[in-house]
Amino acid sequence: MNKVSAINCKATSNLDVSIPDTKGRKIVLYFYPKDATSGCTLEGQDFRDNYQAFVDANTVIDGVSKDNMASHEKFKKNQSFPFELIADEDGTLCEAFGVWQSKFNNGEEKMGIVRSTFIINSDGEILQSWDKVAVGGHVDEVLAAVQSL
Repeated sequence: MNKVSAINCKATSNLDVSIPDTKGRKIVLYFYPKDATSGCTLEGQDFRDNYQAFVDANTVIDGVSKDNMASHEKFKKNQSFPFELIADEDGTLCEAFGVWQSKFNNGEEKMGIVRSTFIINSDGEILQSWDKVAVGGHVDEVLAAVQSL
């Protein structure tokens, strides 16, 4: 996928999020497996801690998982995330971005979200993407990419 079709999503803070962004900003759309788990918490904290640098680069951050909105609101509040989380309970976004894949966990194969990040411009073009993300150092890499665009 090189371009995203326009889609509106329900997000935390009772907001509707438009992808691509209708205000001319870039979007960092990051997919993560589950609220309040160790890797997902660390990744969210890294985005939180670098939030102002993304804002300065005219970029919005949105996190996505299949958790429900109540779980997202709790996770966002507990971690003081200044960005929104999208509840993709039916998997529409996960399927559209190809992040819902077969994974092996403890020797068992099952479907799940492969940790992935996309930078999307205001025209819906995917400028850069990462899949099978390792959390350590990832946000720094995404920030450097956003700042260079």
